[in-house]
Amino acid sequence: MPKGRDNRTTQDSSGQQGVDMASKAEKIVAGLGGIDNIVEVEGCITRLRTEVKDPSLVDEAALKATGAHGVVKMGSAIQVVIGTDADPIAAEIEDLM
Repeated sequence: MPKGRDNRTTQDSSGQQGVDMASKAEKIVAGLGGIDNIVEVEGCITRLRTEVKDPSLVDEAALKATGAHGVVKMGSAIQVVIGTDADPIAAEIEDLM
């Protein structure tokens, strides 16, 4: 395969992954009750650690629909178990804040 062709494929895949990550971040924000409900967000190896203003606005089913493996609620602290995408998704959410 020509050298340039490999580079284009990598760039295309990378761009698509970025779009998917942004879309997933937006869906997670909605599941957390919207951007105005999020006080803090931090990525941790496999979890998205957040603090929310109103925990009753968190929609666990919506978060799981994004591919989350689980949701842990401890008062206003919400952990969304999403796997190794936690850090990039946290960065996307921080960009929205």
